[in-house]
Amino acid sequence: MDDKPKDKESTGYIADPSASDTSVTNQLEQMGYKSEMKRNLGMISVLGLSFAIMAVPFGTSTTLNIALTDGGPVTILYGWIFVSLVSLGMAASLAEICSVYPTSGGVYYWSAMLSTPKYSAFASYLTGWLGTVGNWTVTASITFGGSQLILAAATLFNEEYVPTPWQTCLVYWGALICSLLINLFFNRHLDKLNTVCLYWTAASIIIVLLSMAEERNSAAYAFGGFDASASGWPEAWAWFVGLLQAAYTLTGYGMVAALCEEVKEPAREVPRAMVLSVAAAAITGLVYLLPINFVLRDIPDLLAVASLQPMPLLYKLVTRSSGAALGLLILILGVWFFATIGSLTAASRCTWAFSRDGGIPGSQWWKVVNPRYGVPLNSLILSTVVCGLLGLIYLGSSAAFNAFTGVATICLGCSYAFPVFCSLARRRKMVRDAPFSLGKFGYFINILTVIWIIFSIVLFCMPTAIPVTPPTMNYASVVFAGFSTIAGLWYVISARKYYKGPTVSAVRRESYSE
Repeated sequence: MDDKPKDKESTGYIADPSASDTSVTNQLEQMGYKSEMKRNLGMISVLGLSFAIMAVPFGTSTTLNIALTDGGPVTILYGWIFVSLVSLGMAASLAEICSVYPTSGGVYYWSAMLSTPKYSAFASYLTGWLGTVGNWTVTASITFGGSQLILAAATLFNEEYVPTPWQTCLVYWGALICSLLINLFFNRHLDKLNTVCLYWTAASIIIVLLSMAEERNSAAYAFGGFDASASGWPEAWAWFVGLLQAAYTLTGYGMVAALCEEVKEPAREVPRAMVLSVAAAAITGLVYLLPINFVLRDIPDLLAVASLQPMPLLYKLVTRSSGAALGLLILILGVWFFATIGSLTAASRCTWAFSRDGGIPGSQWWKVVNPRYGVPLNSLILSTVVCGLLGLIYLGSSAAFNAFTGVATICLGCSYAFPVFCSLARRRKMVRDAPFSLGKFGYFINILTVIWIIFSIVLFCMPTAIPVTPPTMNYASVVFAGFSTIAGLWYVISARKYYKGPTVSAVRRESYSE
């Protein structure tokens, strides 16, 4: 038990970032949980996982059609810079809270601790569902985008080939199963895979840059070219809609909190990894995207590809060789390989953590850690099955990928905003002694985070282009509403009767006058 004196405005628990393994285990018990996962990850491994989930060359490539539709070079470049700066603030806000409560519960645990006792359970439940759905849909979008790229590779050699929805779904389901098997049988090697991801991404970008054509667009076009006519939106609004390319890519940093209980010094290493991964991703994106602007070809032709993935065609036009384009595409698919594994890892841990407190129907199944493999096997399977079912949307709409990216960005953004908002509402008193502190800039950074996320909820429910038809509708709002309805009904029917939020032993928040 922590006998440190607490005043009425104290959080009741401040993690010791330099604690030993025994102390970290004791601190976790003080937060209400027993240690079930092996702590074999360090900061570089977590950084690699976060970087793998964001997968900058892959993420920006698979969403290139969004930015091309909504502005082209200006949206690609300045949209990336803008969202990178905002994402740094968001990551720092979460890192500060994570350094106080380094548990795999992540956002839903933080919301419970930072809200008032009266609303703690509901805040935790709401945030937990948003975070879990966000993790699932990020995994779905990453895996689906790569599946589209794989089939798009065939069009490099046969321009007449048009992938069918069923073919895309089969590749998607196959990729999910492979990711599940790697997470299960190679769990002990995931830290090495995450580290390799850092080097693979760097090498991929260097090779792509060296392979760019000598024929380049002017600097005026690369830095100032803007054409939103394909979107149908007014120019200013089109630029904002096109921010989904950057916002989707730079959204996975908070997911690594779900691995806190597998990290040796989580209060120190996980917050650092969150912020550093966004900074590294921001630089990586600039290095990758600016040359893309210089070699862009006719945008209508790029947007006309049947696979909805223009990057393979761009590679082919730039290198004037189908073989060279395939080689570059394989490098990007290598990044995708790491991203699918990492995103499913994070999704399964998030599902497992939320289930420990009874947040998901059938929690008694999902909260079990398999002793043989050392992973929450049932949660891993559940996450895979949910993502597999989401793939069925593509059979009815070619805009399924945009739905995945939009709802992932919205759900994760909301789950990130809620604990930050709760902290602001209590005048940041709960994080005033955080090991990773924002200091005097905390209010400004937290307010910016909340405002941006509220705006992005509306923004990323918008269709990429108008007028809207059933096949081109942005179904993010439908998927978001569907999961919200399930969560709401479950809360009304059952969860409100027993869900009390995270089980807390020594970590107690002092009541204060309302």
